[in-house]
Amino acid sequence: MDACFLTARDARRMLLSRGTVKLNLDLRKTNRTWEVIREGDEFIFPDGTRVERNVIERIARDEGSVYFAKGGGVYKAAIAGEHFYKLVPTIPPTIEINGIRMHRTKEINPLQDTRNKVNTVKPKEGETVLDTCMGLGYTAIEASKRGAYVITIEKDPNVIELARINPWSRELFTGGKIQVIQGDAFEVVKKFKEGSFDVVIHDPPRFSLAGHLYSEEFYRELFRVLKPGGRLFHYVGNPGKKYRRKDLQRGVMERLRRAGFVGVKRVEEALGVVARKPEKKGNS
Repeated sequence: MDACFLTARDARRMLLSRGTVKLNLDLRKTNRTWEVIREGDEFIFPDGTRVERNVIERIARDEGSVYFAKGGGVYKAAIAGEHFYKLVPTIPPTIEINGIRMHRTKEINPLQDTRNKVNTVKPKEGETVLDTCMGLGYTAIEASKRGAYVITIEKDPNVIELARINPWSRELFTGGKIQVIQGDAFEVVKKFKEGSFDVVIHDPPRFSLAGHLYSEEFYRELFRVLKPGGRLFHYVGNPGKKYRRKDLQRGVMERLRRAGFVGVKRVEEALGVVARKPEKKGNS
């Protein structure tokens, strides 16, 4: 394995061990276990990395983070820059930016949240999907598992770096059916030819962070790159109070209709809106 991943729960199990402890070290992406050997106040990981007890004690106290052992060192799966980014040990992990989680994690896990979104447009074998805002790539991976070829866009290089670390995101870079483009979706989408995609899944950051991705101008671009009959899912989310969410959804739906979309309707379980591009005239 590339790296051995640890959560606070794993660290506590290590501290309770007397000799060898078997742990899942890929954040439960598989059911496999690996042996971590304790020698006095050191723990030895499968790749030979040795970690002092005091480091494991520190990890055991940090419930909200993911750590990984690799190449002789232990690192927090986090990046500090203009913003603070980190993986959070939900299963599968979500990403937190300045304390805001990028997936729904209350009463639902990020994988089910992803499936709810993808199920609204049901990508099929051989179709081409545009995923406008990659994040950790779960949407792109889920669509590719259904046989689609996926182009996914991510603006933030720090998010791409965390996806490269996260074992649940590995298929983004290894599967061959997903192309990752770094850039702002608002600009990248302009470069695609008309009618390039069967499906668009648009899951932007909240409106206050990326208002341009909720604009009629952007929706017209999404309409342009869809094939006739193509399907769109637009995640709107649940920002604040109910009346505010309804206002935001209503505005989204009105702008989608003005951009040419038909069949525009809410999908409550996915906290979003579906729409489609009309078939060409003369076709059923």
